[in-house]
Amino acid sequence: MTIDQNVVAAFTPTGKLRASINLGNPILANRNPQTGEPFGVSVDLARAFAKHLGVELELVVFDAAGNSVQAVSEERADFGFFAIDPARGETIAFTAPYVLIEGFYLVRDDSPVRTNADVDRAQNRVAVGKGSAYDLFLTRELKAAQIVRAPTSPAVVRTFIDQQLEVAAGVKQQLEADAREIAGLRLLDERFMVIRQAMGVPKTRGPAAADALARFVEDMKASGFVAHALARHRINGASVAPSVH
Repeated sequence: MTIDQNVVAAFTPTGKLRASINLGNPILANRNPQTGEPFGVSVDLARAFAKHLGVELELVVFDAAGNSVQAVSEERADFGFFAIDPARGETIAFTAPYVLIEGFYLVRDDSPVRTNADVDRAQNRVAVGKGSAYDLFLTRELKAAQIVRAPTSPAVVRTFIDQQLEVAAGVKQQLEADAREIAGLRLLDERFMVIRQAMGVPKTRGPAAADALARFVEDMKASGFVAHALARHRINGASVAPSVH
């Protein structure tokens, strides 16, 4: 498949393809404890996209979603992996989602909060990862409860415990893992949102670049690449997003 060199140029103003990688979402990226190297579904996709364009890849790694988004918005990275959100969409052109992830609430065993409807009460403080998809969504949706922002998504439950908050919100798998480590916690029975994880490029790079990235994502879903990456990294609870026809 021939790649338009104008598109390649749009993605590589520094000569390399800089991928913004967010380690704050363990479903998509983690760091190898031995080597320090990032790995995961988003890293696999970044490498595949660099190969697709025929260019050298540089990983720009962040610990929080907000910082990862900002890097792309400010063009310190050429593309990234984000939950689709209207606020982010002001500066970033998103593809269709490649993975769907569930967001859940976590509370203490003795909490009076039993259902999602119980969360939005004036007496409740909800811990979220600063700048995460949950932060953006719940900032719009919660009318009475107070939002308390942890520095990163993996720090949400620690913030919830340390500040004796009423609710923690985050990726289901991260909350389940934390609940296994800390006694006396439980997840509510239903998700409060589905996070649509997509790839994105600065809108300033033009519609041809956005279209090329969108086509790449559809090819990766249709070929089974995304499904194989989820399986290879033993990710449970995330599903491949439907193809866009």
